[in-house]
Amino acid sequence: MPRPRPLLYLDVDGPLNPYAAKPERRPDGYSTHRMKPEGWLAQHGDTPAHRVRPLRVWLNAGHGRRLLELGESYDLVWATTWGAEANTFIAPVLGLPELAVVGWPTMHDAGPDGTFWKTRHLVAHAEGRPFAWVDDELDAADRAFVAAHHDGPALLHRVDARLGLRDEDFAALDAFAHALRRRAPEVC
Repeated sequence: MPRPRPLLYLDVDGPLNPYAAKPERRPDGYSTHRMKPEGWLAQHGDTPAHRVRPLRVWLNAGHGRRLLELGESYDLVWATTWGAEANTFIAPVLGLPELAVVGWPTMHDAGPDGTFWKTRHLVAHAEGRPFAWVDDELDAADRAFVAAHHDGPALLHRVDARLGLRDEDFAALDAFAHALRRRAPEVC
């Protein structure tokens, strides 16, 4: 029986929305979108939704095509605090279909061994399947945790939140998928 398809965990803020770029210097290829997801509205307490200033989100429509191409090798999964709202707000702009979403049991709590809070949840979600993960908050502690607690191959790919996904990021994801395809299928 062949190996299961690898997962590609997608964060929104940082990789797809380079929020850390200077406000007056939107990166090339990105367009500005104003959005009011529930998570954003919740940060404004009792302020009525019509009075909340929309969240500025920069998205590159070309990333949708590139992600769809990667979808030939990966199962694409939202791994973002946007949750299911990534399908409502982000996917349509990028031309993506509705994607699976990681349901976070907890958010923003301290991870073990100095890891990012998402790390242990993604290892559990993957259930040993190979995966690649693009996020702007990854470091050596996360890589060490995944190496120690995940039975399959994994690529933790950090993306600069000032730049968003770039050609070299897509190339790294493609190379990882290609390397997985070259491996001999496991026998059951």
